[in-house]
Amino acid sequence: MITAEENIDLCSVGRGTLMGEFFRQFWVPVCLSSELVADGDPVRLMILGEKLVGFRDTEGRVGIMDHRCPHRCASLFFGRNEQGGIRCAYHGWKFDVTGKCLDQPNLEDKTKYPAGTPAYAYKTCESGGLVFAYFGERQDNPPPLPEINAIMGEGDERNIALTHRDCNYMQALEGDIDTSHLGFLHVGGVDGERLDLSDPEAFTVTEKAPKINVTETNFGTMYSAQRNAYEGTEHQRYACYLFPFWVTYPGGGGLEESKTVNAWVPIDDESTMIFNIDLSRAAGGGKKALKYKDGTPVEGLARPLEYLPTTTDWKGRWRPVKDATNDYGIDREWQRSGGSYTGIVGIPLQDQAIQESMGHVVDRTLEHLAASDRMVVLTRRVMLDAALAWRDEKMLPEFVDRPEYAREARGGDMIVPKGTDWLEGYEEVMARIKGYVAPKEPAE
Repeated sequence: MITAEENIDLCSVGRGTLMGEFFRQFWVPVCLSSELVADGDPVRLMILGEKLVGFRDTEGRVGIMDHRCPHRCASLFFGRNEQGGIRCAYHGWKFDVTGKCLDQPNLEDKTKYPAGTPAYAYKTCESGGLVFAYFGERQDNPPPLPEINAIMGEGDERNIALTHRDCNYMQALEGDIDTSHLGFLHVGGVDGERLDLSDPEAFTVTEKAPKINVTETNFGTMYSAQRNAYEGTEHQRYACYLFPFWVTYPGGGGLEESKTVNAWVPIDDESTMIFNIDLSRAAGGGKKALKYKDGTPVEGLARPLEYLPTTTDWKGRWRPVKDATNDYGIDREWQRSGGSYTGIVGIPLQDQAIQESMGHVVDRTLEHLAASDRMVVLTRRVMLDAALAWRDEKMLPEFVDRPEYAREARGGDMIVPKGTDWLEGYEEVMARIKGYVAPKEPAE
């Protein structure tokens, strides 16, 4: 159990907070590349509690900056995106994507202060269909992007889904590394007689109380959920947490073909934007279909989210139609009949309902943790320790400047001979993957 003070530290993301300052030292995805159009409308973005404006200039360059004009603090959201920069609608000051002041038409003498005052803009880059911003102290020399295979992998086709969730990022992230809930929340209504045992994920249905193995790594933490499989074999299901809020989850089949990741990006303390990137299914990979008792494929319900129309509010993007106001569309008869464990359609919506039901920020002092929560416990501690090391010693995890460590991190399933060490089995598979870098012991 963590203390009330630690819970506040873990969940608070604004400037000056423990975790907020730590997160800012990493590249943060802020939107889809497609959401910013050259010379198009500026877009309101909120990340880590900061109100930002994003735009793409005439040449296709992306700007992410404080939404307030440095002159009189009017919002640049109302500005004109024109000819290589954004012009404030209040007095006409114009800025390029780096924040450089290009024009101040209301100043008679452009040699005197505040002539040339820049807007506050952040470093940006694009990869895998996403726009990233760097909010940290190394604006002149930001670290490299982590080499997460779902983002950096070969091929342009990716399934990318963004979703707004009305809860703190940490309870959402913890859902991604809590593997034992799968056998209940998501596949509790699966018909055991319809199982295809050639699909390793079938064993998450047949054995709902796995042994949880965990370890700290150079990129964060990882786990396996260990279950009995065929005679003389075991099923291992892996996932990894990567600093500061990435999870390579087991959603794309075996380890070798899996290229899946979620980023749990804090909008503010009480809301999260999920960036789900899946290169596995885009390439034709992925798991076979488990079926509910009424014959409905679980896989077919994996991404059924419908979204409300986008608005220009700070939190007006990627909001699901089904939410707390309509009880996530729960079908009690479907739940009572056993056709569905929850009565809620689809894995994302099931997760959303549970995580938002805890409140905007869950009080972790009320928890009663068990052996099934080992990955959650370890990851909380690793995150807090890393953030404290940054605050107290200005020391960041080695992973910040060793982006290749992300190649070590995958989620997926495999069947191994009974008694195989879970890490040795993982290493054997990963060693066959092109570009893989063998893990090292965490730095002292």
